[in-house]
Amino acid sequence: MIEIKDITKKFGNKIALDHVSLALDEGIYGLLGPNGAGKTTLMRILATVLSADCGEIRIDSGQYDSKETRRKIGYLPQHFSMYKGLTVEESLRHIAILKEIGDSDLSDEVEQVLENVNLAERRKSRVGSLSGGMLRRLGIAQALLGNPSLLIVDEPTAGLDPEERLRFRDLLSEIGSSRVTLISTHIVEDIEAVCDHVGILSQGKVLAQGSREELTGMAEGKVWEITSEKKIVPVNNIWIVSQKKQDGRYLCRVIRDVDTDGENQAEQAQAEWVPVEPTLEDAYIYLNGKAENR
Repeated sequence: MIEIKDITKKFGNKIALDHVSLALDEGIYGLLGPNGAGKTTLMRILATVLSADCGEIRIDSGQYDSKETRRKIGYLPQHFSMYKGLTVEESLRHIAILKEIGDSDLSDEVEQVLENVNLAERRKSRVGSLSGGMLRRLGIAQALLGNPSLLIVDEPTAGLDPEERLRFRDLLSEIGSSRVTLISTHIVEDIEAVCDHVGILSQGKVLAQGSREELTGMAEGKVWEITSEKKIVPVNNIWIVSQKKQDGRYLCRVIRDVDTDGENQAEQAQAEWVPVEPTLEDAYIYLNGKAENR
């Protein structure tokens, strides 16, 4: 179990993380937030690449000592790269040596992670020849060396095409459930596909955390669909989730805060409000909208 308590980090006058607290247990935990929310800063602190200004992190009830902790961590940063001239196998052997995996275990470790990420047949391929999806698989493979108890993955599907994204989600589901796995992303679909528990981060603060069902429930009664002759313009506490034109009319899905006078808005837009069941994306937009309007 990973306990994060009151982690704060500043860069000059900018507060990147503001007393962030999270509890991560075995399984896949998603950290969801817009660009600039502080997600990557938190990932880098957990990976011991950065140090926090204040706060505490504990792993398995022990101190988050840098040297010992690194032996328990697998980290795939958002921008992962390796020497393009090396083969896949050579890259993994290089990382295994850096992780101080002994000679007697090194070949078995490399073989195991190649099998885990379905790259065994590409072991002799040059890194420079890999597709975006295969490069992310190599990134996961190097993170799995040493069988870490904490796996940290930052923006795992960034830059992947839809097919590669689906494959990578399946891979994360397979390898992430048997350890503490933290996935950071701004793509809601990635979280919905693989994560059981979710934290929403905005402007360096945790807005909410819980199961997907608990977070979705926070938007209960606040999500509506509107059919209107005119394009809907966001006003007051209304956030637009999606809007498209069909048959000459606009079909819009919106989030309406409880303080908004929906009847007046509907009348002005010549629209009919129809309540609908919220999704995790609705809850994400709703919580971020409230945070931005504070």
